[in-house]
Amino acid sequence: MKKLFPFTVIAVVIALIWGCRNPLTSPVQINKDLPSADKSLVSSAKLFGLSLFKKVNETAEDTNVFISPISVSTALGMVLNGANGKTYDEIKSTLELFGTGQDEINKAYQDLNTLLGQIDPAVIYESANSIWYKNGITFEQSFLDVNKNFFNASVQGLDFTSPASVDVINNWVKEKTKDKITSIIDRIPADAVMYLINAIYFKGTWKYKFDTGATKQDNFYTAAGNPVNCMMMNQKNKLNYYQTDNYQAVELPYGSGDFSMLVILPSIGANINSFISQMNDGFWDNLLNSLDSTEVNLWLPKFKIEYYINLNDVLKSLGMVSAFNPISADFSKIRAQKDLFISRVLHKTYVNVDEEGTEAAAVTAVEISISAVEGPSNEVYMRVNHPFIFAIREKTSGAILFIGKVVYPKY
Repeated sequence: MKKLFPFTVIAVVIALIWGCRNPLTSPVQINKDLPSADKSLVSSAKLFGLSLFKKVNETAEDTNVFISPISVSTALGMVLNGANGKTYDEIKSTLELFGTGQDEINKAYQDLNTLLGQIDPAVIYESANSIWYKNGITFEQSFLDVNKNFFNASVQGLDFTSPASVDVINNWVKEKTKDKITSIIDRIPADAVMYLINAIYFKGTWKYKFDTGATKQDNFYTAAGNPVNCMMMNQKNKLNYYQTDNYQAVELPYGSGDFSMLVILPSIGANINSFISQMNDGFWDNLLNSLDSTEVNLWLPKFKIEYYINLNDVLKSLGMVSAFNPISADFSKIRAQKDLFISRVLHKTYVNVDEEGTEAAAVTAVEISISAVEGPSNEVYMRVNHPFIFAIREKTSGAILFIGKVVYPKY
């Protein structure tokens, strides 16, 4: 049983996001029908997802990881409509969206989301988008309209100074994820003026269910080789399977087979983090192209993961830098004053895998803040959030006693 140790880390991380192998890669089901721009988005989403997963894993090498690249990509896809100049280029590059115009990108997101929601009636896939903005701040109507039209985003103004607004946003998240994720924000900072949120809910029943009577308590071996108790499921079936000297892989279909989970098991003694770091586009394509129907006796542990991460540093490391900088960020298509920046990208996920199938949810919230908050006409607000000069003087004589410059406020 020792060979099962890596399941908890990657059993579903890759598969649920691109785990719809058939919708995303099968030329019979998908590529034949999608326009070239849509196929380009699918390819870009795969590249972005692999890069994002590897970077996130670097921050959590000793813990379970579960992310939804499609949720992150969709939320940033909405943000992209408000970006300009270098900020636009960096977000587009991070999402691997090369050689595609913005109108094509928006239409591709729309088509893909529609496809995923309709391709298999036996599987529930729901993706919802929303934009929440601070009352009293002006935004470009064209930005709101394009996200309404292509991302079907609901748009609503709120009193961000009221604690009740946190509950309004979190209740939307809770509703769209069927109570699997009950909150995404715990507060609204004073400089926050907008949230762009994507929520995904997935529920798939195995095409070949595990017999609950066959589930037994067993050992699961950690990376250090230490045994821990788990409930191990078992089934024997003809499944798509592939193996090399370095790993085994099996595909578990949901519903009519359009969605599936791909389980990848590195060889005994392999370092799971090193294995993940070497996963690239070529690895993924080779694996999918090599799967073949095989009689498999499969043992898979039941598991549940709830995961949360602030993606700021991860996205910066992937090249999305200027968007987080109050000075260099250019979101002039959201607000002409060019005074907005991304303050937080929050990502929360849930997954439960048992004998019946898989239930999963994901939420990505992009928090947009303002570098100089507007107040009423009789109110001045100053936010010192970039390099500044200070001086100490004597008023009667006008003598300057001290003067200095702060570029990095240490304390």
